[in-house]
Amino acid sequence: MTTALPIDEALPALISALKGRGLAVLQAPPGAGKTTRVPLAIMDAGLVNGRIIMLEPRRLAARAAAERMAETLGEPVGGRVGYRIRGEAKVSRDTVIEVVTEGILTRMLQTDPSLEGVGAILFDEFHERSLNADLGLALALEVRAALREDLMLVVMSATLDAAPVAALMGDAPLVTSAGRAFPVETRWLPRPLEAKARFDQAVAGLVIRAIEECPEGGVLVFLPGEGEIRRVEGLLKGLKGCEIRPLFGAMEFAAQRAALAPATPGMRKVVLATSIAETSLTIPDIRVVVDGGRARRARFDAPSGMARLVTERVTKAEAEQRRGRAGRVAEGVCYRLWSKGEEGGLLPFPPPEIAAGDLAGLALELAAWGSDDLPFLTPPHPGVLTEARALLSQLDALDDQGRITDHGRALTALPLHPRLGHMLLRAGGGADAATLAALLAERDPVRDAPADLALRMAAVRDPGRVERDGHPVHRGTVERIRAEARRLQRAVPEKPAGLSLAQMAALAYPDRVGLRRKSEVPRWILSGGKGAAMAAGQPLSSARLLVATDLDGDLREATIRQAAPITEAEVRDLFGPAIHWHTLCEWSKRDGRLQARRQERFGALVLDDRHWSDAPPEALAQAALDGLRQIGLTWSPAALRLARRIELCRRDGADLPDVSETALLQTEALLPFLGGRRTEADLRAVDLVEPIRALLGWNGVQEIDRLAPSHFETPLGRKVPIDYDGEAPGIEVRLQELFGVTNHPTVGPKRLPLRITLLSPGGKPVQVTADLPGFWTNSYADVRRDMRGRYPRHPWPDDPREADPTTRAKPRGT
Repeated sequence: MTTALPIDEALPALISALKGRGLAVLQAPPGAGKTTRVPLAIMDAGLVNGRIIMLEPRRLAARAAAERMAETLGEPVGGRVGYRIRGEAKVSRDTVIEVVTEGILTRMLQTDPSLEGVGAILFDEFHERSLNADLGLALALEVRAALREDLMLVVMSATLDAAPVAALMGDAPLVTSAGRAFPVETRWLPRPLEAKARFDQAVAGLVIRAIEECPEGGVLVFLPGEGEIRRVEGLLKGLKGCEIRPLFGAMEFAAQRAALAPATPGMRKVVLATSIAETSLTIPDIRVVVDGGRARRARFDAPSGMARLVTERVTKAEAEQRRGRAGRVAEGVCYRLWSKGEEGGLLPFPPPEIAAGDLAGLALELAAWGSDDLPFLTPPHPGVLTEARALLSQLDALDDQGRITDHGRALTALPLHPRLGHMLLRAGGGADAATLAALLAERDPVRDAPADLALRMAAVRDPGRVERDGHPVHRGTVERIRAEARRLQRAVPEKPAGLSLAQMAALAYPDRVGLRRKSEVPRWILSGGKGAAMAAGQPLSSARLLVATDLDGDLREATIRQAAPITEAEVRDLFGPAIHWHTLCEWSKRDGRLQARRQERFGALVLDDRHWSDAPPEALAQAALDGLRQIGLTWSPAALRLARRIELCRRDGADLPDVSETALLQTEALLPFLGGRRTEADLRAVDLVEPIRALLGWNGVQEIDRLAPSHFETPLGRKVPIDYDGEAPGIEVRLQELFGVTNHPTVGPKRLPLRITLLSPGGKPVQVTADLPGFWTNSYADVRRDMRGRYPRHPWPDDPREADPTTRAKPRGT
């Protein structure tokens, strides 16, 4: 008899919704049983004419779900229930329910958009928001709207905010399951972990505490990755009465099955797992969950073309998923490696892959589909999509108009990233190319080894020899690489192109060919424009040219973890049409002079660099102007006075050009005066008076001389320079030289009075005035009284307005 599960109560409402609309969103907590119950319920209800396709995000979950449903029916897998995953299929003509991994649905839709023979598609664990799941749902919704109104679609999720999905599906009915089978108690740390605490030791200590406090049932421990799993495994080794069983995606299938199997009688099972155990899988006997509170995610930076793995705090949704694992078979307990107070700081949901991942594969699928206008729950970022398309163009997968090429269509048929598929096809298939593609798609089989790609290839061919050389080899990874390489060899007809290992790597990473910088430290500039470095003393640290096949993703300067040396001849042979001569006139701030070069470039790499002896004067002048923009202008006193005169008139409304430093450097007014200027000293010697006068033009010069003259002419004909610095322009002049002047001198469009500093015969300031007639009337008498005693030989008339101007003293004796 089949054991009752919480989802069973929701199945009638789900079947009713599908009968009415053919669409539904099912929200059910972890452990409710939706993965194995829903497909069988739809089959038993006879709702569809054709196969029921259910998508699972992981291969292990797809196998396990198919096996569990087949067991429920009392049949072997491959009968009414089967599965298809990458490299393996168990289906037959009798198969009604087919569990597939997500990429397989995309291929089905691209090959046959009408999905002949398929009656329903179920998207399981949609809350994980994988890129393939988002794309698969978008394509399925478009197919249903355009070609297959009868196509039944069900989205199933444990923790997703289901309302937006239901809205995307045309306000599809939302069906909710009541809850998990058994209650789960949550236990937090009394206080946050200390900053200096080691994560693996803290997890191991919490596991030991959980085993002591909960004497029954297996323990499921969530860790971010294999490295943490192995370290915690080492700390728990020899734990009395316990079997420690790792579980992560890169394990052998047999080892994964062992983690799912019941414990040996008399022993307790402790499963150390990544997020692979969060969903879909039922692990017998688990009563306790220990959540380390961390998750590993891929983050992709489109401008650099680099992805990096980051370890982050789990989200509330992930923590709830993990907690639910403890309540599947009985009442359980969940231990969390954080305090209750810290829980409020957790984000609600993890970011969808479409918002954080590499979009090259998505861009290729959209091009193959022929449309970007798809109903995505989270639309791809336009800028990131543009960068992905630029890469595809570089790989010859898209033409100049962004349409998919025949080569691009061939790439969609390969279960590889477009980079690796391009390499495999252009290298002509064969064992070496297939092995390299499989190697680059997998995790590193030789950990903590020098950054040498050839060493990895050698490990795949002969792991024993590499181990004898002192480099431990992960044998399980090697076997996966070999199996995938055999499959890729069968998929691509062999037409070897005679390329070296480095050339094949460069086909996949044309933007990561590195040229060593002129530095003692091993640093390279990559053809895509980014920088990369390597620890000194490694075998490749002196390589002039290399291809970086694995980088840590640092956005400032990435660390090279895997590379192959390449010769310039190999680069030229492979990328000849993309290597071009460029002329360059630029200002070198480091050298303080103009440089004119002819450079042969591949991307950002300069393969040949020569002096450009016949550079055109226009280019040299433009480079000199760029130099001025970097070092700034040198203002002579005359140029500064002229600029201030112009600024005064502009401030008062005159229609004259802006001659501030910022304005002069933004225009090209200086270009005609920079001929032959090559050094910083040359540029600092540029007299700005002539460029400013040229910018003003003849009319402008006349206007500025009229409105704001450079000098004031005294009644004696002497020219006194006008100081335009400060709030008001001014002059300094001897008092006697202004005798007879009855109108105060002014400047500017608004006739601004000059600030006149009147000087004694000895050149000392006597009075400052902006109203000379008023000075004669009101203040002169007092000044005259004082000055007569000090300078008796100088004239001090009673009425200066009627006197003649003078700079002379009276003759002696008069």
